Amino acid sequence: MGKDKKEEAVFLRKKITLLRAFSLLIGSMVGSGIFISPKGVLKNSGSVGFSLLVWFSCGLLSMFGALCYAELGTRITKSGGHYIYILETLGPLPSFLFLWAEFFAIRPANSAVVSLAFGRYMLEPFFAPCAAPVPAVKLVSLLGYCHTENFQDAFDRQSLVLDKLPLAFYAGMFAYSGWFQTGFVREELVKPERNIPLAVIVSVITVIVGYMLTNVSYYTVLGTEDVLASPAVAVSFVQRAFKSLISVVPVLVALSCFGTMNGGIFTFSRTLFVASREGQWPPLFSMIHIRRHTPLPAVMLMFPLVTAMVCIGDIYHLLTFFSFSRWLFIGLATLGLIVHRCRHPELQSPFQVPLFVPVSFTIICLFTVAMSFYSDPVNISIGCTIVLSGFPVYYLIIHRQMSDRCRNVFYYLTHKLQLLLEVVQQEIKTY
Repeated sequence: MGKDKKEEAVFLRKKITLLRAFSLLIGSMVGSGIFISPKGVLKNSGSVGFSLLVWFSCGLLSMFGALCYAELGTRITKSGGHYIYILETLGPLPSFLFLWAEFFAIRPANSAVVSLAFGRYMLEPFFAPCAAPVPAVKLVSLLGYCHTENFQDAFDRQSLVLDKLPLAFYAGMFAYSGWFQTGFVREELVKPERNIPLAVIVSVITVIVGYMLTNVSYYTVLGTEDVLASPAVAVSFVQRAFKSLISVVPVLVALSCFGTMNGGIFTFSRTLFVASREGQWPPLFSMIHIRRHTPLPAVMLMFPLVTAMVCIGDIYHLLTFFSFSRWLFIGLATLGLIVHRCRHPELQSPFQVPLFVPVSFTIICLFTVAMSFYSDPVNISIGCTIVLSGFPVYYLIIHRQMSDRCRNVFYYLTHKLQLLLEVVQQEIKTY
């Protein structure tokens, strides 16, 4: 294909450079999590000391997961993240179950949590004096002279409840979630073999340091009781430490939440795009807008479910509800990495992590998922039920061939929506 024809063709361009990949990861991780998770981590870990251990452990676990996904991203050349990794390593049934849970539970609940956090912080100034999140240098400077009595008896063993630790980890891992985003847009990355590992390592280290300093600052200024009592920890923190910056908080939180929501929409649309291309989702969603070169139908599909979750859900219940499914399938994806290595020893990946990294990460993820049934059986059971409901759908719709009459009706609807949305199938293979 000539250069002019290729420029006119409809396909997903490679426009994500190293800097953009780094920005995508940081923007996805540093969202609503650091504003709402400290309360959940502290409540379920039992003390300041153990909560800080949970935060650091979640960061280390995220680094392990990010390294595993970096290797998967160099081994598997397709976009789609969790979905394509599970499909390519464990097969079509588990990949469809992930897609089913992702669409009906994980992604809308995750987006609803971010939206609810955004709303809470936007409304807070109208009810109480507040101030803005603090620049990193001021967070560090607080350690030198303020309120160190809040760290006395930091490791109170009597307050540690082991069966609640999975919920503490869910809250912490929610704040770090986003380290896997480059895998969703692999086909649009420039030099993915080099840029995926580099972007994830630098971004996760940056976020670990930032989160640890932020949490120490929260406890330094507020103390345990104030963190647990606050509906918006960052607002309470800045209200006490930097009252002159009151009006800045809504703007900063809004920008942070919008960054996370934008990253989520950007990457999840690629999951539906790839799933449609692989034949496990309606073909309309593998189509691209003829002028914008974006998977428009996939982008539009999430809004009704997110709206429903926002209307009926509570932040902390939603967080537990979707975390079970998310970490179950992330654990399966890294298990798939181990399987893929065993099945294809001849494949030499340009980036490879020591075997103990995916083994440790997989065991911890699956163990935490299993333990969470004891921590919050109601929400976890709902999440499990949604995953299991994908079995009959897979065998009735995906595994079986559609009748000619249904196929014709489906084709007719797809054609009409294709004309309405101005979308076509990708014209150039990008993997």
